[in-house]
Amino acid sequence: MGNGALDGAVIAVAGAGGPAGRAALLRLAEAGATVVGSDNDPERLAEAVDAARYAHGGADVTGETVDLLDLDSTRAWADRIEKDHGRVDGLVHLVGGWRGSQTFTKTDLGDWDFLEKLLIRTVQHTSLAFHEALQRSDRGRYVLISAAGASKPTAGNAAYSAAKAASEAWTLAMADYFRKAGGEQGPTSAAAILVVKALVHDAMRAERPNAKFAGFTDVRDLAEAVAGVWEKPAAEVNGNRLWLTEKP
Repeated sequence: MGNGALDGAVIAVAGAGGPAGRAALLRLAEAGATVVGSDNDPERLAEAVDAARYAHGGADVTGETVDLLDLDSTRAWADRIEKDHGRVDGLVHLVGGWRGSQTFTKTDLGDWDFLEKLLIRTVQHTSLAFHEALQRSDRGRYVLISAAGASKPTAGNAAYSAAKAASEAWTLAMADYFRKAGGEQGPTSAAAILVVKALVHDAMRAERPNAKFAGFTDVRDLAEAVAGVWEKPAAEVNGNRLWLTEKP
């Protein structure tokens, strides 16, 4: 295992217990990275960690339940990773959630309260907690997963699209930090955004065998794209939206 840019890297994955997180743990472990996942569901996280370990014998994959809505807890998680492993080379943000409505006028602002926490606050906390360690790395990457709706919102997705757009803006501000820290030599670390229309996984296909899921990105393809962010120079990916679906 491991012979590329991720070999020996230490990568944190936020939201590691979901389908996309599970796929990311598998792919990063395959690439030879030490992977530290977090999720708010201990059972789901343990299953994802065990699956990655089982698939790649000898892989260094661990999990920890972390309250990413608490900045101090998130910072303590980042500090523990760097103390235990000597470095942090990446944070992959896979904390997700969706709420929508039939029409714009039926938007429930309670959906915004829910999505603001999951989609924005967790981005703020992980980026603030990890940015210094990522800057110290020779291959630091912060990877946000976003949605095409952030660029072209629909009437029934006002809260979701606005939250995604805000998380993108926050990540791009982090990218500007890396750019400025790199000076004339250019950034050595990067913050990048992977944009999908929506995600699909095997369980969804089993539940809806006749659905086409047009334009959706399979979680395994997303995991491949996540790994690919380390294969490109920091200057090439920093501050960029990398589209895995058609631009709206």
